[in-house]
Amino acid sequence: MFKKILIANRSEIAVRVIRACREMGIASVAVYSEGDRESRHVSMADEAVCIGPASSKLSYLNQEALLTAANMTGADAIHPGYGFLSENADFSELCAERGLVFIGPPPQASRKLGFKSAGKAIALQAQVPVVPGTKGDVAGVAGDILNTVSEIGYPVLIKASAGGGGKGMRIVRAPGELKSQLEAAANEAKASFGDGSVFIEKLLERPRHVEIQIAADKHGNAVAFAERDCTVQRRHQKLVEESPSPAITPEVRRRMQEAAIRLAKAAGYSNVGTVEFLFQDGKFYFIEVNARLQVEHPVTEAVAGVDLVDLMIRIAAGEALPFGQERASEIRCHAIEHRINAEDPDKDFMPCPGRIESLDLPGGAGVRVDTHVYAGYTIPSHYDSLIAKLIIAAGDRPTTLRRSLRALLELKVGGIKTTAGLHALVVAHPVFQKGDFDTHFIEKTGLLARLEAVHA
Repeated sequence: MFKKILIANRSEIAVRVIRACREMGIASVAVYSEGDRESRHVSMADEAVCIGPASSKLSYLNQEALLTAANMTGADAIHPGYGFLSENADFSELCAERGLVFIGPPPQASRKLGFKSAGKAIALQAQVPVVPGTKGDVAGVAGDILNTVSEIGYPVLIKASAGGGGKGMRIVRAPGELKSQLEAAANEAKASFGDGSVFIEKLLERPRHVEIQIAADKHGNAVAFAERDCTVQRRHQKLVEESPSPAITPEVRRRMQEAAIRLAKAAGYSNVGTVEFLFQDGKFYFIEVNARLQVEHPVTEAVAGVDLVDLMIRIAAGEALPFGQERASEIRCHAIEHRINAEDPDKDFMPCPGRIESLDLPGGAGVRVDTHVYAGYTIPSHYDSLIAKLIIAAGDRPTTLRRSLRALLELKVGGIKTTAGLHALVVAHPVFQKGDFDTHFIEKTGLLARLEAVHA
């Protein structure tokens, strides 16, 4: 087992990994930028190293600074968290060259799955259902592209191969729009990810976004946990995640788990990861693989009763999975995660950095809060606006919803604006409580307008 792990990340995920290390008896090294000097993860770790200015490019994305910090402190492994370098195969290889273990998938698997179009090709090989579309990336409106689009029928969706979050994504509803939208999507993808590759899929109009957490060791064993439903989104960004999904039957769950395991083995995957699907009319379709720990991993931890960060570290150290598929499939409760962001609902949810004057966190049975902030902490303007994750668990979905609403109302953050009010409206809405919604839930229900009225 490792003796010391450097966490190449910041904020609540760095705190999460530090806690896992402490429980495993492993020393931790935090890294921080000049803008993160006061973050909780810096004071919690056994050691802390400043790696550069506030800019992510000059700090958390500075591979040489991270590797130097790891070697300087005697770390024998690096945990990347999520975001930043967590899916960077080149960084994983550099770690190995410096004698460090990268706690994540092998670089060859990351490369295979790092582009959505390549992941789709592997899914087809593994007989995993995919959304009908182009076979690989497209460079422009050529004859074969027009033929493919005609075959699958409008509307179609153009997607960036190298990224997510809605960047490089365009809906095309008529042939006359195809050329201009392809150009716009490619330009945005190039600006956002440094790669303008795009591909085309049939647009599903009423999908749910459902994902399967997988874990695979270096000995050929792989398991898949119960699904997480990430359907409630705003601008293609997830707001609420829950498990199990109110839309998934045990039979569909089993088939999704089997498909995810086939895909992982076909890609030579090891460590933890997430296989994402769209689900509509009883059928599921592969979207992509997130070759890293997910923001919403606590939902699976609650439902399955496992520590996924602990599991990541053990797999990276060469240990075999401590359980099989039957144990992984256990559903011990219902759980929901609320992503609480420092954003101002009165200003179109613009990031709202600033000093937290007061902070009252919810508690009680079944309530977990993952955060790096505290009263007196100043949220920097250089990074993602996520300040806390509120994870609620109970014996059934109705109780979980009631507990969620109670916890959200208990959460008080003074000095800045947050998205907690929007989450409370989501949980209280009859459509969400019924469980019959799709990825357009926020728009269809007019919740943003209701939130504006409340604030007015």
